[in-house]
Amino acid sequence: MNHHPLGAAATESLPAEFKPSIRVRVDFAYDGTPFAGWAKQPGLVTVQSVLEEALALIFRQPIYTTVAGRTDAGVHALHQVVHFDVPTDLWEKLPGRSEDAPARALRRKLRGSLSRALADAEVQLGLPSRLQGLLQKAITISACAEVPSSFDARFSALERSYRYLLEDNQEENGSNPLYRGLTWQINKELDLELMNSAAQELLGLHDFLSFCKPREGSTTIRELRELSFERQKDGLIEATIRADAFCHNMVRTLIASLVMVGERSKDLPWLLSRIQNPVRDSQVRLAAPRGLALNHIIYPVASAYAAQADRARNKREL
Repeated sequence: MNHHPLGAAATESLPAEFKPSIRVRVDFAYDGTPFAGWAKQPGLVTVQSVLEEALALIFRQPIYTTVAGRTDAGVHALHQVVHFDVPTDLWEKLPGRSEDAPARALRRKLRGSLSRALADAEVQLGLPSRLQGLLQKAITISACAEVPSSFDARFSALERSYRYLLEDNQEENGSNPLYRGLTWQINKELDLELMNSAAQELLGLHDFLSFCKPREGSTTIRELRELSFERQKDGLIEATIRADAFCHNMVRTLIASLVMVGERSKDLPWLLSRIQNPVRDSQVRLAAPRGLALNHIIYPVASAYAAQADRARNKREL
């Protein structure tokens, strides 16, 4: 905690930016189907706008979150992380008359405030009365914790992993309507052995410009640690993708590129040329967002938060 040596009474009149604060980490999950992505956008319902509204209802002041990884419209998260700072006095008042610790009280209160914020989102989306409640529990909180001020949800992360689900051979088998919001349906049968062999050629530290939508001032150099496809017992294909970090659209473009290889509409030399001669051009294709879910985020021990954040902020070169 960052307590002020003069006590709470001496800090009440301080401007907000000078008050001692607590850094808070929240771990959560969401169904991305009804949201226009993670990031706040004017006039749109996003995960960030709903979560920050819920936090503002609790703390009675605006709360601004930093996320581990932005997700696009329709993309899900099985594990997502944010951090935010809140004045120490508001944090310590959270339990009220309960004997809960502040972090436990926050998790409990977020359930109620998220329910209200999601109800507001339904109104904003103009859902008819028969669909009332459709968004309830579209965002669920798994953990809240007080963390050191050196923790950064985005830059302190060591690794991120994604899961992608596909249904192939749709021309022959048709699609399962229960999976339609969670999978990308492919008409042809995919050659997983060929896709896995090709995926191995992409592992390691590379410039992934051919598979990204670059952001101004940011590098497209990433270390891809795992990319594999496995057919499950129910016939679905599950892809696992791990990297130190991902640039915008990187996962969906990698998946789509390997699907083209698995369909045999593109070959291995084409894929290798994309990684050996990075260029952003019209050959890129995006996999459907609904098949993608942010799966897990790994952080170092607390003593290494700051050092990892410094490394992540440095612009990498090959």
